[in-house]
Amino acid sequence: MWVKVAILLVMSLAQPTLAQTLDTRAGPVEVTQMIGGLDTPWAIGVLPTGEFLITGRDGDLLHVQNGKATNISGVPKVYARGQGGLLDVTVARDYTRSREIFLTYSKRQRGGTGTALAVAQLDVNGRRLTNVRTIFEAATGGSGGRHFGSRVVEGSDGTLFVTIGDRGDRPSAQDRSNHNGTIVRINRNGTVPHDNPFVGQEGIRPEIWSYGHRNPQGAGLDARGRLWTSEHGAKGGDEVNAIRKGANYGWPVISYGVHYSGGKIGEGTSKPGMEQPKHYWDPSIAPSGLMVYSGKLWSQWRGDLFVGSLKFHYISRLDGDSVREVEQLKGPETERVRDIVEAPDGSIWFISVGQGAVYRMTPTR
Repeated sequence: MWVKVAILLVMSLAQPTLAQTLDTRAGPVEVTQMIGGLDTPWAIGVLPTGEFLITGRDGDLLHVQNGKATNISGVPKVYARGQGGLLDVTVARDYTRSREIFLTYSKRQRGGTGTALAVAQLDVNGRRLTNVRTIFEAATGGSGGRHFGSRVVEGSDGTLFVTIGDRGDRPSAQDRSNHNGTIVRINRNGTVPHDNPFVGQEGIRPEIWSYGHRNPQGAGLDARGRLWTSEHGAKGGDEVNAIRKGANYGWPVISYGVHYSGGKIGEGTSKPGMEQPKHYWDPSIAPSGLMVYSGKLWSQWRGDLFVGSLKFHYISRLDGDSVREVEQLKGPETERVRDIVEAPDGSIWFISVGQGAVYRMTPTR
């Protein structure tokens, strides 16, 4: 298992490995490997103490402290198949008091598999999850092994946003009687917020916040509390979207991409009542994690969006005002970037699936 390999590699490390330098428009930055030897790592959660958590798609959750990795017990049972498994981890904003974390994962259901969200408490030793509760699972998930979406973001009001892909069933992203191809919003106890856009409307799932998404694998809040997502298109048409309450993002009716066969998707690139992306890539970069930077360590990056590319092995920096790609941060460490987050101290952490490692980016000393 990937966790055993990782532990063998890091047991002898008292400190992170020697930092490398990456050139950026903000000047050179230091990139330090925090842990290596990982197989299919999916998400990072940095704790207020500087310790961190890593999910592995096969179902393992690691706690890393001072270069030593510990396998955490009590993780919900996941159905690891295709793109499914243990996926995102988010540290609650009030973690110091509550010790709560949020996990998304693919859960076996009758007739298929769906995206689920669990909340749990991490014990003081970082070895075990307690009080584990699944507070949401997608209805009528699907039988395939792809497009789970699966980022969880804590909103500025304490509600939780969860991104869900279309599960490979394109038309279902326009069918609000299920959760496929949607972003859902729930309270921290799993109940539905009274101000969700479709509460009380017959035939529509009340958890839905927005719909018409293909496979949103990146999500983050800006300083104003607005939710942004990065979403996989088909062949071309990867998108960055600013998420609005009740909005329809068009998939599969409109898209800037084409089917892998080369065939046209839907009705074109626009249609009244459907949202336009703030940015799109063609050719596709296979975007995953997304983070909106606070500016804490690099003031010139305040409000900029950072999106990992799984295909072209770089971190895309998009200007926060124009939402256009203005820089590609690229080096050996950025091979297949799966997740990218800002730590409490303003450092930028990311997962390189290609390197099987977690890296931390800081200003040069």
